[in-house]
Amino acid sequence: MSASDSKAGSALKKPFPSVDLDGHNLPPSPAPSSPRTGKRYAIATELVYTEGSDQYNASSVPIYQSATFKQSSGDGGGEYDYTRSGNPTRTHLERHLAKVMSAQRALVVSSGMAALDVITRLLRPGDEVVTGDDLYGGTNRLLKFLSTNGGITVHHVDTTRPEKVREVLTPKTTMVLLETPTNPLIKVVDIPTIAAAAHEANPACLVAVDNTMMSPLLLNPLELGSDIVYESGTKYLSGHHDLMAGVIAVNDLALGERLYFPINASGCGLSPFDSWLLMRGIKTLKVRMDQQQSNAMRIAEYLESHGFKVRYPGLRSHPQYDLHHSMARGSGAVLSFETGDVGVSERIVESAKLWAISVSFGCVNSLISMPCRMSHASIDAKTRQERAMPEDLIRLCVGIEDADDLIDDLRRALVQAGAVNVTLDDIHAVPPSNN
Repeated sequence: MSASDSKAGSALKKPFPSVDLDGHNLPPSPAPSSPRTGKRYAIATELVYTEGSDQYNASSVPIYQSATFKQSSGDGGGEYDYTRSGNPTRTHLERHLAKVMSAQRALVVSSGMAALDVITRLLRPGDEVVTGDDLYGGTNRLLKFLSTNGGITVHHVDTTRPEKVREVLTPKTTMVLLETPTNPLIKVVDIPTIAAAAHEANPACLVAVDNTMMSPLLLNPLELGSDIVYESGTKYLSGHHDLMAGVIAVNDLALGERLYFPINASGCGLSPFDSWLLMRGIKTLKVRMDQQQSNAMRIAEYLESHGFKVRYPGLRSHPQYDLHHSMARGSGAVLSFETGDVGVSERIVESAKLWAISVSFGCVNSLISMPCRMSHASIDAKTRQERAMPEDLIRLCVGIEDADDLIDDLRRALVQAGAVNVTLDDIHAVPPSNN
């Protein structure tokens, strides 16, 4: 090996720079993930490829299941001292996520809502927040609490219309919280336009985007003008609903330090074992999502062909189809549809067999629910009506099962609920009654 080759090899083994304003590692790690060497691979490769410096060259990052770490002197100063402040397994995951999320720093915490809680710790009494009128129920609940108890003013507007956002932006607007597509109405938000408007109204305004519905595979909000991107790692990043996690990513290292402080102070950082599980899940994100999107498209087309109002950005009938695909690399695997009758929707949900009745999404198995009864029940009925959220809405979170089986099971549920006209094929497809 030549001297130049040796130098190149050494350079490849060095972790990519990740330091705070005082030059301290954020956080330090004996096992950095995928050092940045200037070359970027396709996202499918980046999701899988990592490098570590484990002493035994383990292919899978070890689980450092330790609450404390021995120090080499009485003054401390070791790379790690207490897992609340940092852990090698968590660091490896955070650096890997920073890479795939096009961020300079990523932080992982105990849930998606913990991630949003950390972000809202940046707010102070008197601050104003602008957000959507179609929000995840947990987000709405937290913002309601802050507006009632924290002196924060929250403006809920139709974020699919940038002019409505501009109407409430002022120099006091400290934060803009966006979801796209929204959950469960699958409305699309113009991130670049709103981010530019927010920064114009107040250069210090932070634009935070919940990217849970898309995942880093399909959308990178930091590349579209947002300051913070956060996700529930429980969903697509994990993919198996066997852990809870939240992810925060930023490009401003000073902002990253401000976000790290409450994580360290409160101890909500992700545990070593869950960090290991999430790292494993991330590696299969593309193969899972490819199948889920393919299934979702077929199911959306099937429902639309039967006359239902279907909300899915993969359908050209979606009013914001072009906007969505100008930002995203895919349509995701969550869709919703209306039946026109709450009772019919209830019967459909309860008649399905392959589709499990459950909240959440992003899992390998398919889920069905009525958001107004489950995931968004914390939003009172009057507010749901004001926000034009149909009570009969059914949300489908599509998994990786065989598409024909999913459609057949859904068709049977529709027939049994009286939601579609019964044809000869439908009669043969419906199993005999147990009565």
